[in-house]
This record gives sequence, C-alpha cells and structure tokens, in this order.
Amino acid sequence: MQGFPVKAPDNPLQNQLLASLPDAEWQRWLPQLELVDLPLGKVLYESGGQMSYVYFPTNAIVSLLYVLENGASAEIAVVGCEGVVGISIFMGGGSTPSRALVQSAGKGFRLRSDAIKAEFEHSGPVMHLMLRYTQALITQMTQTAVCNRHHSLDQQLCRWLLLSLDRLQGDELIMTQELIANMLGVRREGVTEAALNLQKAGLISYARGHITVLDRPGLEQRTCECYAVVKKEYDRLLPNRPAT
Repeated sequence: MQGFPVKAPDNPLQNQLLASLPDAEWQRWLPQLELVDLPLGKVLYESGGQMSYVYFPTNAIVSLLYVLENGASAEIAVVGCEGVVGISIFMGGGSTPSRALVQSAGKGFRLRSDAIKAEFEHSGPVMHLMLRYTQALITQMTQTAVCNRHHSLDQQLCRWLLLSLDRLQGDELIMTQELIANMLGVRREGVTEAALNLQKAGLISYARGHITVLDRPGLEQRTCECYAVVKKEYDRLLPNRPAT
C-alpha cells in the first residue's frame, strides 16, 4: 500500500471504507479501482436507473436526493470520504428511487457493480463492513427525516453544514444558497435568513458561494441532537484506521 501521496485525493486510502479493507481484499480491489473526477452537479445515477458502478469519494461530497414528480427535491443523506455511493447494488436492489448528485466537487474511485457484488457475496469482511456502513447510512436518512419535520431551519442548516464538513478536509464549503435550499427542500429565502443568523452569531462567514465555519463548537451547540446521533452511529459502526 505504499506509493500514494498521503493526503492526495487520488489516494484511494483517503476513503475510509477502502482504508478499512483487510490486506487480502485490498490487494484484489486495487487493480479494479478507477480514479474519476466528480465535478459539481454531476449525476452519478438517476432514480430507477441502471447502476453500473459504486463510487468511493475521497474529497468530494455526494448528495442522495429524493425527487418528486414536479421536480422538487430534498436531500435524504450525504456521502463523502467515509462511505460509498450505490449501496443498492450490493444489497440486491440494483436500482434506487433516489438521485445521486455531486454537491461538492472532487475526486473518487469507482468499482464495477459485478465486482462489488462478487466481493459482497464471497468475502465475509467486505460484507460485514458494507452492512455496517449501510446501517450508519440508514441512521442518517432516518434522522434527516425527523430533523426536517421537527426542527427549525437554523438547526437543519447547522446539521447539514456539520455533516458536510465531516466529509471534507478543511473548514470551507463552496455552495450556493439555491443549492442548499434544494438540498433541504426549502425556499431560498429561508436559507438566506438562516445563513445570515449564523453569520451574525459569528459562527460562519458567507460570501459569493463560499461558506467558512469560524466557530465549529458554537455550531455544534446551536444545532439539534440529530447531528450528534448520526455522528455517534458512524463512529460506532465504522473503523477509523488504515488498512493493514
């Protein structure tokens, strides 16, 4: 596993799931992993479409969106360097009612659907790792639904910012208010007001689509319990160590 720049996005070990593979599995996977660009707005799969690859982001963030018939959408989960996009492939579904959209540009690695299915069926360590990740992702989806129903937009925005930052290196997000509104399923005016409230409180700075978190502990205090529930479950289920 030598020869990769430690923090470079073209290092597959920057993805937590890939870094957690035992050595035998890692050696089988490495020749099959394909480095791909994940530009802002790229759709990795559409609702009901054929899923040919799973994606392991390294420094990109992918939103899983549910899109209604009228075109309105809301985010149900975010996936970054901690996870994989396309769980339906190895869970046996083959397709999903959600859309996978790159919300923060970067890079990642993809693996063919037949390869991940074969690994899931024949490798116990891979199956257990992917099932634990799936449980964590379901927790995020469940908590997002509860949060969007019961908590204020300020709290939802704080949760969304913290979950996004956990999946990036650094404290800055490049994100327009319109895109955030689409992710949260609310009006843009509401996001503008919520962002201004956080900026006035000295928690973030926002200018021309760049959001910089100035006071993360303050942001964690202002958000609802949903962020802590999701983070605790990811920390509990997923190892945070390089492959050996």
